Amino acid sequence: MTSLSADDAFLNHYGFSHDPFAARVPGFKFFPAQRKPVLGQLHHLARYSQLLLLVTGPEGSGKTLLRQALVASSNKQAVQSVVITPQATMDASALLAQIAQALNSQEADFDGVMAQVIQLALTGQEVYLLVDDAELLTGAAVETLLRLAAGTPEARPHVFLFGESALGGRLEALSDGEERYHAIALQPYEEDETREYLALRLEGAGSGLECLSEEQIGRIHEQSGGWPGAINQLARDELIAAMQSKRGRRKSGGIGFPLPKKHLVAVVAVLVLIAVGFLFLRGGDSERPSAPEVTSLPLDASPVSGPAAETAEQDPAAIEFDGQERPLSLPLGGDAQPVVREPLAAAAGGESEDENGGPTANAAIPTIPAPAPAPAPAPAPAPAPAPAPSERVQPAPAPQVAAPAPAPAPASRQVRPNAAERAPAAATASGSTNSTWYASQPGSNYLVQILGTRVEKNAQAIVQQHGGNYRYFAKVHEGKPLYVVTYGNFANRAAAVAAVKTLPVSLQAGKPWVRNLASVQQEIKQAR
Repeated sequence: MTSLSADDAFLNHYGFSHDPFAARVPGFKFFPAQRKPVLGQLHHLARYSQLLLLVTGPEGSGKTLLRQALVASSNKQAVQSVVITPQATMDASALLAQIAQALNSQEADFDGVMAQVIQLALTGQEVYLLVDDAELLTGAAVETLLRLAAGTPEARPHVFLFGESALGGRLEALSDGEERYHAIALQPYEEDETREYLALRLEGAGSGLECLSEEQIGRIHEQSGGWPGAINQLARDELIAAMQSKRGRRKSGGIGFPLPKKHLVAVVAVLVLIAVGFLFLRGGDSERPSAPEVTSLPLDASPVSGPAAETAEQDPAAIEFDGQERPLSLPLGGDAQPVVREPLAAAAGGESEDENGGPTANAAIPTIPAPAPAPAPAPAPAPAPAPAPSERVQPAPAPQVAAPAPAPAPASRQVRPNAAERAPAAATASGSTNSTWYASQPGSNYLVQILGTRVEKNAQAIVQQHGGNYRYFAKVHEGKPLYVVTYGNFANRAAAVAAVKTLPVSLQAGKPWVRNLASVQQEIKQAR
């Protein structure tokens, strides 16, 4: 399995709108309580200290997030922030060139940068120099930053370095025993903070903390040491391992197609309804055996010969068919569960038109009036003695009485397809405006995802059956359209979770889950 297909399988299995544990997730912010004093300490030292400030922690400890918070919480009118993020080893000249460019200095050297810092100080502006991944700086670049931090009596920039712990040893060696810097070491998350961090990551992807058990959360915190980067990797590994374990159990159990548990329950429910419908039709057939027999008795008893007799022998179905025993389409608009995979959906409802087409092509209807021409050959034996009139009179009433019997059949043929056509038309009309409805709702709201199906008629039937709070939208999954039925619109997640318990039992069996509207709006945009 390629990396791309593995990621798709991971997102599809859990219903994520994106990888919740990616290194960079746009818009994600988590600032635990323990980091707020550190942020306040950095602002305090920047104002009252002339030392270079160093923030240390291992990779993935949240240094970049703290740097972003420091910039965001600074007074934009009084502070000009210059952020430098080396992509490779950076020397002093490259460092000064970037600082000069950010400050609009004409000279890209130490004196030119200091002159610009002094000029800004005269206008009431301070300069913050923030260097991320500072361990990539050369010794000369670090020494240059120490000199900038010391500044001049007129002004100085405030220098912040964010790097790994080894950077402290390099600064110590360059300081030569002097107090030229102050180091702050970040602390790992507590277990409660790890749980809160995981919940926020999962909710941002349209899911929730229920994806992980308490045992998994404890194991993630213990093995990661409470550092965010390690938490991300371990949480992703836990979810992938659980997904693969479930798929392995399916294969060992003999199931040939991978379906989530909630979808399997829906498939089983549909199969049960198919069986019940079949038994119902069989029972209906057993209650109506007399109609074909009454129709066939006069033909069997009569000595009629000629085209009418040949028609009766060659096509007995034409005599016995009464226009009311055609297979009925399954009641998808009733209690039936929609199908979540295309082949099974076709078996449940998608092929009902093909089944109905069988009786339509049957020659039963046009062949029932065939006995009517029987009186035409009757004049041939007319010269015969007295029995001839009785033979001519006897078959005549039978075809005349039997011929009107199929009259209700065309009416039933017209009513059934019209009813089947009217129901999807109404569902399609309500579904056509759903994308506009989803787009008009606040992305921070929540709804309940009921199920997904490859056949749009199944989604329409569910919406039509249960009412206005049910809607569906179309997305693209594995290159094919997938129709997703949702319920409600809630201001917060707790209200949506509570609403799941109020759903009909047949829908709860599919294990509906709560997601935010922002993820739905994103999927609708991708499907266009």
